[in-house]
Amino acid sequence: MDCLRAETYVLNQLRRNLSPSLLYHGLHHTLDVVQQAGSLARAEGITDTEELALLRTAAYYHDAGFLTTYQGHEAASCVLARQVLPGFGYAAPQIELICQLIMATQMPQCPGDSHLARILCDADLDYLGRPADFWPVSQTLFGELAARGLMADETTWLELQVQFLSTHHYWTPTATARREAAKQERLAEAKERLESLGNSTT
Repeated sequence: MDCLRAETYVLNQLRRNLSPSLLYHGLHHTLDVVQQAGSLARAEGITDTEELALLRTAAYYHDAGFLTTYQGHEAASCVLARQVLPGFGYAAPQIELICQLIMATQMPQCPGDSHLARILCDADLDYLGRPADFWPVSQTLFGELAARGLMADETTWLELQVQFLSTHHYWTPTATARREAAKQERLAEAKERLESLGNSTT
């Protein structure tokens, strides 16, 4: 299992071929998820080297489906993983585990009882509880969706943010401890912004 070559391959593909209109789901997001997944895994007590390697590969490949499609990109990520990972020495059961982790990140997230899937899901949405960059990151997703005609205006976006933040929960104790309190603060801010917009239009 040559993880480094597998990572290098997908990084090169993402650098060269991702649409520049992917303001949120760009290479920077993938690298952030890789970093957060590793941090969460260590804090969650994952020490098995193979599990750590497969989680890392899944993080690198989890949004690679955006190379070919927007809707259903998780399944497309798995298609790519099944195509290329055998060439890097990954065995079929390892690839299937990677694909299970990738599919768990599909909205609404569904990691089940898999510890690794819960870690990847939390890494994927880590920014929800980050005070420093929640709003800048949120705006990139708004821009990405608006560019595709999937988001009408800022009011609609803030309504979606309030709904999403209200129903989202982290899956691991570590992410909950690190991010939940700040996420609730971002929810309060989103409600304030939405109320302010409503007042300005009346």
